[in-house]
Amino acid sequence: MPKRRVHVAAAAIFNDQGQVLIARRPSIADQGGLWEFPGGKLAPYETGLEALRRELREELGISIQRAQPLIRVHHEYPDKHILLDVWETHDFEGEPWGREGQAVRWVSPDDFGRYAFPAANGPIIRAVTLPHDYLITGEASDEDEFDRKLKRALVEDGIKLVQLRAHDLEESVYRARAERALATCREHGASLVLNCSLETFRAVNADGLHLPSRELMALTHRPIEEGKWLAASTHNDEQLAQAQRLGCDFATLSPVRETPSHPGAVTIGWHDLQQMVEEVTMPVYALGGTSRDDGDRARAVGAQGIASIREFWR
Repeated sequence: MPKRRVHVAAAAIFNDQGQVLIARRPSIADQGGLWEFPGGKLAPYETGLEALRRELREELGISIQRAQPLIRVHHEYPDKHILLDVWETHDFEGEPWGREGQAVRWVSPDDFGRYAFPAANGPIIRAVTLPHDYLITGEASDEDEFDRKLKRALVEDGIKLVQLRAHDLEESVYRARAERALATCREHGASLVLNCSLETFRAVNADGLHLPSRELMALTHRPIEEGKWLAASTHNDEQLAQAQRLGCDFATLSPVRETPSHPGAVTIGWHDLQQMVEEVTMPVYALGGTSRDDGDRARAVGAQGIASIREFWR
């Protein structure tokens, strides 16, 4: 018999300190005692946002003023198929409290590891933890210019996630640049992901590793430990599926639009990007001809946000 399908709206509610509200499931409920992001099942004919507003009034006594899509997660249980339709909000009225007797707590995303969540919440935790802009570094005439451009992006654009991409550098030069970039990122509260050999990644001990699509497709298992970001470049459904099989924490999907560096390339477009993202349970950044002006559109079709060189590297 076909599994029962359950559509659930949930919220990542942020306060002014950057903490996120989580709630503990009642002990008598399915997976009781675990922590989760507040929300509940859609009633007939409700949209995800309508259900979210209703559930948060009933559960927490707050009124959502504005929310944006964060991630949609499909998860299979033995007896049912769950769709978690997750929204992010920073704009609400009221002070949340457990109106149904449930424990609620404001938690820094860095502390999520101290709490037990249902397995289906793993992709949500990654999406909540990741920023919505992903800087990929571009060319620089020398190391002084590289350092200046990186610091400008961190300070002026508020970038919190950086990929160090420089395939033209010798490995020793790349490693030296990576060590400086890591110190700069740490100083400004950003994470640094390296696009390099596994040996260099381990030597630098950066925050994560980004796999080019060719290397992604050659792997049979996750190459680095949990607790470090593992990302991948993808361009089609097959590569996205491989990234998920390997346990990648997030991916880029490109090209969304034609770019000056690849004129005439076949592009994905927003409609196909939405369909492709729906098939995986990990955050995906839209890359290729994107700018910050596309951020809301990218999130509306299910992406984590945008990744770019030209938008941030100047």
